[in-house]
Amino acid sequence: MKIRTFPVFLAFLAMGFGDAVGPFVSLAKDQFHLSNAVASLIPFVGFSMFGLLSVPMGVFQDRRGKKTVLMVGLVTALVGLLNASFGLTTFLRFLLTVLLLDAGAAILQVAGNPIMRDVSAPGKFARNLSLGQFVKAIGSLSAPIIPWAAGRYFHASWQVMFPIYAVALAVTVLAVSTLRVKKDTGEGHAATFGSCIELLSNSYVLAMVGAIFLYVGAEVCMSANIPSFLKEQFGIDIAREGLLGTGLFFTALTVGRFSGGVILNWMAPRKFLALTCAVSAVGLLGLFVPVAALAVAACFITGLGFANIFPLVFSTAIDAMPEHANPLSGLMVTAIVGGAILPPLMGLVADHSSVLIGFLVPLAAIGYITAVGLLAKPKAA
Repeated sequence: MKIRTFPVFLAFLAMGFGDAVGPFVSLAKDQFHLSNAVASLIPFVGFSMFGLLSVPMGVFQDRRGKKTVLMVGLVTALVGLLNASFGLTTFLRFLLTVLLLDAGAAILQVAGNPIMRDVSAPGKFARNLSLGQFVKAIGSLSAPIIPWAAGRYFHASWQVMFPIYAVALAVTVLAVSTLRVKKDTGEGHAATFGSCIELLSNSYVLAMVGAIFLYVGAEVCMSANIPSFLKEQFGIDIAREGLLGTGLFFTALTVGRFSGGVILNWMAPRKFLALTCAVSAVGLLGLFVPVAALAVAACFITGLGFANIFPLVFSTAIDAMPEHANPLSGLMVTAIVGGAILPPLMGLVADHSSVLIGFLVPLAAIGYITAVGLLAKPKAA
């Protein structure tokens, strides 16, 4: 079973490369001398791929199979990386790389999450999905680490990350090509775009898709606003110690996802979701304590709580409605666009009050997810 899951874990690592859109903003802004408005196109282009591609790829996956879609995602991202591996001379060419890399990441999310169920032992899907998110977090962390290490120790350009990622993607393509998946296409009637949308009329599906939407938005709210919060509340320098707050949050996500894979060996997913939501709420409320050390610790605690919400919600929904795995996966991956919508709402609240008060937005999101985790029950579609 470990051999069967290994190529899928590699695909999760590749998914994490799509999160490079965050570090890309400051790197590309300096490289191409961009204004703030133009630089904001980078994450917009990246997140838009999740909204545009997820449902269509879920429908395609229902006909052609998860392995095929997984390969399409890997090759799409690889083409984008190869476009940048021999030097970027224009911003438009760089934007094309971002578009293809995140298009690949969106497609990988559609196929990778449900295919993990197919290669997992009975009862181990939630555990393996949490471990997959841990591996994805390693890919995400590589985005800021590689440019920093390349410049500090090798005096190389940040663009060295593109050929490194390309080699990793090529290896993953070879590994996935050997993957064997039983019942790789949908069961019963083939999914259509209409049937995907019709699923949203199911109150359970709508609740779970909403939970994914709000979770991703809350996570981006945290990662984007921790430095500003530390500076505004405690006068901590954003360029130095403010980065520590963000770094603690992402480190906590990585540690929490690995720990979640272990805990799910003996705790039921539904109970673990309630626990992680409670830890998230405690961490967010800790930000309101007017002590710098406790606020930084709260950033870490919040990351631990946030770490397993996505895989728990996703796996719970798929396990409840396996006959709709492909269109449901497409809908939930589409909900990742919450990462582009909730942060501006938090920014609006912060502009009219403070960054601290703005954290009520992710706190409200966690409140909703807690209610869904405790109250939502599968309903026949």
